[in-house]
Amino acid sequence: MPSKDSPIIFGGDHFTYYLSRCLRDLLTMVFYPKHLAPIPLLLLLTSFAAAQPVLAQPCEEQTFEEAKFIVCTATPGHDDLRLFWKDAHGDPYRRFPAIAKTVANEGRTLVFAMNAGMYLTDFSPIGLYVENGQELRPASTKTMDGPPGKVPNFYKKPNGVFFLNDADAGILPTTDYLKRRPKARFATQSGPMLVIKNKLNPIFIAGSSDRTRRSGVGVCDDGLVSFAISEDAVNFHDFARLFRDHLSCPNALYLDGGNGVGIYEPHLGRSDMSWHGGFGPVFGLVE
Repeated sequence: MPSKDSPIIFGGDHFTYYLSRCLRDLLTMVFYPKHLAPIPLLLLLTSFAAAQPVLAQPCEEQTFEEAKFIVCTATPGHDDLRLFWKDAHGDPYRRFPAIAKTVANEGRTLVFAMNAGMYLTDFSPIGLYVENGQELRPASTKTMDGPPGKVPNFYKKPNGVFFLNDADAGILPTTDYLKRRPKARFATQSGPMLVIKNKLNPIFIAGSSDRTRRSGVGVCDDGLVSFAISEDAVNFHDFARLFRDHLSCPNALYLDGGNGVGIYEPHLGRSDMSWHGGFGPVFGLVE
């Protein structure tokens, strides 16, 4: 027989014991009215607590074909998703805590952050960069020829542009973006494209031994923006399939790899450092 403080288990003698406790409490309420006052308040508080939604975190650990990833999502037009590059003094933020501090000074919270594409040694974006509607760096149309393994990732064809406006987000190959010039509050250029109109970039090789940690962004069927960072070393082909086959993103863009990969996510205990001395442009979700 459980003690009066034991958890209630519905079965056998435990059920009988629970009924006896309910009967005892009912008799107490009838014969001692002074106990009536706290009961409605207790029921109200219990009901209120039960009714509160459990807020899902935007980032979670996921597994795809035995490889581990962290996947973060944001809803365009609802979530405050931004790009960060320089602080109020004109200096690159470089580190996630510096961005978190700036956001905290606004009375807001940096929920998660991730590197937003490749950058030069001075932490400036290699290609197009738009922040708050201002084009701070022009698009790069430079090309490089040579064996795939010798061409830097940014110049692998085609590279692309992620763009975000007040209502939605999109990813286009750079040539298409420059032709259409969609309205963009934020935009960043990187490469190569991982998925184009639900097809894998044809330059990727299934089973390739070129494996490293990688990060990318996709715009998915439901309009959500999905960011992914691999915890294990993966090749381009498998990373692209994560976006198309697992996250249902018909368009996805590679952001960075190797020592340039990093994420900030306090609930997961992450505030990564870049082995390159800092990050260039950074995605950040603000609440």
